[in-house]
Amino acid sequence: MSLIGSQIKPFKTEAFKDGKFSTVTDGDVKGGWSVFFFYPADFTFVCPTELEDLADNYDAFQALGVEIYSVSTDTHFSHKAWHDTSPAIGKIKYTMLGDPTGTITRNFDVMIEEAGLADRGTFVVDPEGNIQIVEITAGGIGRDATELLRKVKAAQYVASHPGEVCPAKWQEGAETLAPSLDLVGKI
Repeated sequence: MSLIGSQIKPFKTEAFKDGKFSTVTDGDVKGGWSVFFFYPADFTFVCPTELEDLADNYDAFQALGVEIYSVSTDTHFSHKAWHDTSPAIGKIKYTMLGDPTGTITRNFDVMIEEAGLADRGTFVVDPEGNIQIVEITAGGIGRDATELLRKVKAAQYVASHPGEVCPAKWQEGAETLAPSLDLVGKI
């Protein structure tokens, strides 16, 4: 069953951000756009390249009113230790959610049960808490923050322009489509 359009499930967890620990719940996410960025584990190989890429583009996400939540089944303590020791992870200003019980990871259906780790899953959630974008990749395939940024812009555009859709490779400011009987067979 697809998670597209479904409401995020309740959760409560500890997080690391800005040198501090805090509690984050599903209620904290609602009211603004967010990205849940699942990755297998701290202190690994592909993961820091992805998280650094997000960190390098975090200001662009923030300019769109989007909060980033990276999630692994590690603890918030592990996130802090990684942040304090890795130059790539040290750039992170967004929230790093600890999910040692796997609750959030299972809520988003990206738990690799036999390993106790998360798949590489990316979820864009609208202000009402509905999942608008789902992307899951194999463990050896890193994601691109600029492509995610493009997808977020498209999701925000469609949400604020009912009746319009964004075609392939759509970029901010480009033409959109208004689905109608007149377009059938003409694209």
